[in-house]
Amino acid sequence: MGNIKIIRFDYLPTFQNRDDYFEKLLKEPNPAKRLISLLAMLNLFSFLYGIVMGSFHSFYQALAAGVKVAVMFDLVILICFPAFFIIQYVLGSKLRFGQMISIILSGFVLATSIMISFAPIIIFFLLTGGNYYFLQLLHIVVFILSGLFGMKTVIDALKYSCEKQNIYPRVGVTVFRFWVVILAFVGIQLAWNLRPFMGDEGKPFKLFRSYEGNFYAAIIYSFEQLAKPRTENRAIDPRKKEPAQNYEVDTTLFDMFRDDGR
Repeated sequence: MGNIKIIRFDYLPTFQNRDDYFEKLLKEPNPAKRLISLLAMLNLFSFLYGIVMGSFHSFYQALAAGVKVAVMFDLVILICFPAFFIIQYVLGSKLRFGQMISIILSGFVLATSIMISFAPIIIFFLLTGGNYYFLQLLHIVVFILSGLFGMKTVIDALKYSCEKQNIYPRVGVTVFRFWVVILAFVGIQLAWNLRPFMGDEGKPFKLFRSYEGNFYAAIIYSFEQLAKPRTENRAIDPRKKEPAQNYEVDTTLFDMFRDDGR
C-alpha cells in the first residue's frame, strides 16, 4: 500500500521509445492505476497552466483560471470520447475501453505537459510588460502547438495498435483525424463559455461573463489591435458606444481570457 503513487511520470508519453511505451500501455495489467495517474497529471498540468494565465489579473483570477482550464479538458474528453469509442467499436476495433481511454489521455497529458513547459516564457512577458493582445495570441499558439503534439501521440498509438498488434482497424486512424476536428470545435466552444481566463488589469475579478461575439471574430480583432500603435489601442474601446470606425467586433480577443468589469 505504501508504494502506491497517484502521479507516476513514467506514464508520461515521450517521442523516444514510443513502441515500448505503447506496448506497456496496451498490456498494462492494472489499467485503472494508469488511468488514475494520467488523469491526475492532466488536471495538475492544466491547473498550473491556468494559474499562469490568470496571474495576469490577480490571485483569485489565477485560481479560477486554473480550475477552469482543468475542467475544460475534462469536459472535452467526457463529451467527445463516447462517440469516438462507439464508432471505433463499430469499425472493428478490438481495443478495450481502458486501453482506448488510456491512449486518449496520454495524448492530452503530453499536450498539457508541453503547455506548462511554456510557462517560464509567458511569465517572462508578464513581468516585462508584454502587450496584452500579444499575450492573448501567445496563449492560443501554445494551445494549438501543444494540441498538435498530443494528437500526434494518439495517432502513433493507434497506428501501433493497427500495424503491430493487429487490434485496431486502419480506417479508424482516418476517422480519428475527423474526430480531432470535432474535438477542437467542442474545446473552443467550452473555452468561450468558461471565459474569462486572463482577466483585465484594473477591472474587478469576475468568475464568468456574458458577452456578445464569438471566438473567431475575436481572433481577427486581436490581430488588428496588435498591429496598431499602443496609443491607438488604448484610445479605442470596443465596449463603449462610440463610433466604431469600422470595428464591428464588440469584444477583445478571447473574451474567454478577459473580464470587462461589468
